[in-house]
Amino acid sequence: MSYRHTLDHHTWVFADLRELMAKASPARSGDQLAGIAAASAVERMAARMCLAELPLARFLDEALIPYESDEVTRLIIDSHDRAAFAPVAHLTVGDFRDWLLSDHADEAALAALRPGLTPEMAAAVSKLMRNQDLVRVAQKCRVVTRFRNTIGLPGRLSVRLQPNHPTDDARGIAAAIVDGLLYGAGDAVIGVNPASDSIAALTKLVHMLDEVIARLDLPTQSCVLTHVTNTVHMIEGGAPVDLVFQSVAGTEAANAAFGISLATLREAREAALSLKRGTVGDNVMYFETGQGSALSANAHHGVDQQTCEARAYAVAREFKPLLTNTVVGFIGPEYLYDGKQIIRAGLEDHFCGKLLGLPLGCDVCYTNHAEADQDDMDNLLTLLGVAGVSFIMGVPGADDIMLNYQSTSFHDGLYLRRALGLRRAPEFEDWLQRMQLVDAAGRALPISPQHPALAALRRLTP
Repeated sequence: MSYRHTLDHHTWVFADLRELMAKASPARSGDQLAGIAAASAVERMAARMCLAELPLARFLDEALIPYESDEVTRLIIDSHDRAAFAPVAHLTVGDFRDWLLSDHADEAALAALRPGLTPEMAAAVSKLMRNQDLVRVAQKCRVVTRFRNTIGLPGRLSVRLQPNHPTDDARGIAAAIVDGLLYGAGDAVIGVNPASDSIAALTKLVHMLDEVIARLDLPTQSCVLTHVTNTVHMIEGGAPVDLVFQSVAGTEAANAAFGISLATLREAREAALSLKRGTVGDNVMYFETGQGSALSANAHHGVDQQTCEARAYAVAREFKPLLTNTVVGFIGPEYLYDGKQIIRAGLEDHFCGKLLGLPLGCDVCYTNHAEADQDDMDNLLTLLGVAGVSFIMGVPGADDIMLNYQSTSFHDGLYLRRALGLRRAPEFEDWLQRMQLVDAAGRALPISPQHPALAALRRLTP
């Protein structure tokens, strides 16, 4: 079915809903690389005006990727809750934007709506929004998850402590963990991206992180961010796994390129649940996503990269994760060219994820060959903080020496909390107070060589 819109006596025709969505997207290099972007700002505006008039229910009748050939599409359609969708079923995409920005769309209404929304609906309405709209609506969405602490509560911001090392050196990883804990980072997860795929080496890392948490009686969780099948092997071998990690994408073909399927993820979640390692909850999965992953695998089916990203959130929410984050600028300028595109993508991803019910964080990051710098990351970091992002990354010096990209530092977490009056996960902040690392208001305290916490932390370094 084709769609058309007349603008200044010129009628723009879009062959199908997939093309309409792609042409309505804000400009980004990935869609241009795929040959599906609007050819001009005028065509983009015509597509947006056409999309605004489209009934929201149309997305239930016209699949962007065929139901028969894609298990993500089947998941989206088969899990759709028509009763939850009913309050907005009569709206156009443009009307839906207005409703989301109204006082009627409060936290309770948005939570009730989640099962009735498809990722394509969320992506469509985001294309009609200004940055401030994306911030305001996401701010009203609250998603709370639990394992050994509670993430996503109002007025809270968590930080993943990311102590990566290019050779998985235990002393280097331990030193980074100590550095992060002294800055009050780590309530989201202590998560290591390993350099090795060896099950023996990975298992050693899992045991090391478990020992850190046990020695310090630390109310947080650990994760070694290896392929999901490696983690299942470690669980079967008796390793003390907290969270199961996997990168996910929005099409069956893209997930196949990652070496996974929905069945693989289901098996992994069941394996992690069987360990019963959570103390306050059982959200055991950690997912990462990023615009451009389906295109980089030649598995996008002509769907724009932001809509593919939103479809990845349908995969993630099926498995009730503790954490999901978009690694927004990691893939490179072929997909998000400069700071403006990275900022817009980060706000879109956060909005869509929260609207669909995901505990969404963001790796506010860029690669050194992108037209971006740390000022762009400061802008996105601050906007996401206002929008209520669940967590950000804490990397020593903001420079990941293993993955070779620029992210956010432990200091950035301190900045954002101080600027916006945010606290850490409550269980983790209580621990920091007991260790005399923060005061009653959650502010980091000075550390002297005689500080009582240093003796315990020094023992973590092999």
